[in-house]
Amino acid sequence: MDAQLIAFTGVAAGMVAMPGADFTVVVRNALVSRRAGLACALGIAGGLLIHTALAVAGVAAVLTAVPALFGTLQLLGGAYVLYLGLRTLRPSVRPGEPGPAASPYEAGTRGTGRGARPLRQGFVTNALNPKAPVTFLSLLPQFVPAGSPAMPRTLLLALIVVALALVWFPAVALLVDRLGRWLRGPRAARAVAGLTGGALTVLGLVLVLEPLRS
Repeated sequence: MDAQLIAFTGVAAGMVAMPGADFTVVVRNALVSRRAGLACALGIAGGLLIHTALAVAGVAAVLTAVPALFGTLQLLGGAYVLYLGLRTLRPSVRPGEPGPAASPYEAGTRGTGRGARPLRQGFVTNALNPKAPVTFLSLLPQFVPAGSPAMPRTLLLALIVVALALVWFPAVALLVDRLGRWLRGPRAARAVAGLTGGALTVLGLVLVLEPLRS
């Protein structure tokens, strides 16, 4: 592995591990069950795969060239994250309602469709983030050596990002599930629901308000 690939891997690892909507949604689902957390993590990796593919194809440049499209996608993504945040906050602000581990959401993960909703939540949360492809579009070319074919190198960099996500987010889900014995207690569950729900709500509000201000 050359020096540029090592440097890119470090930068990409920092980007993937940075706390945000993806991290919070994985924690939220992992508190329901290990399977839900892992499914959500796979959904996020799927969203990253879409973003990196767009960056490799150069389609992400359209988001930069057409501000209205960028703003619309950002508004949709923010609204979805805000919805998840408010839904997670509800048990913590209404004492009569069940906590995250026994919420109506958990019922949606049972049966033949188990894992489908967490997978969809992870994918949609990541895929509706329009900043991701723009970030990749600006970052990937910096690690393509001058004179070398751009497409194979960019594909390799994109695959590194997805591989890192496939390691990091399942690890987060497994850790949260491991600590679930303490985190799923009634008081701890409400505290965690308040923290994760609050984080998602703030992130959603920021994403919704940003395009409205511009």
